[in-house]
Amino acid sequence: MLKQIKLLFMDSSWNNKSVKDLFKVILKLKTVKECEDFFRDLCTLSELKAMSERWAVVQKIQQNIPYRQISEETGASTATITRIAHWLHHGMGGYRRMLERLGR
Repeated sequence: MLKQIKLLFMDSSWNNKSVKDLFKVILKLKTVKECEDFFRDLCTLSELKAMSERWAVVQKIQQNIPYRQISEETGASTATITRIAHWLHHGMGGYRRMLERLGR
């Protein structure tokens, strides 16, 4: 089981040309308004809610808020919070990098 989990985390098939092209486009956005417009066109409301919920959870984990309290405040399940915490502590470093850039 642990081997399967490690393989999932090491799977790089998500990082293809289409994804890289999307990231390059995102880097061209210059204002919050441009981001709002682009992401609203790109994503469903559910996708936007899920991404914003995950970012809210990351910030609360960083503040050492208990998982149950995070769940109550964000609506995220404790299973989702646990997965997000795993990526915060053992992922690619993206969450940490953004927290550092925001001074958190």
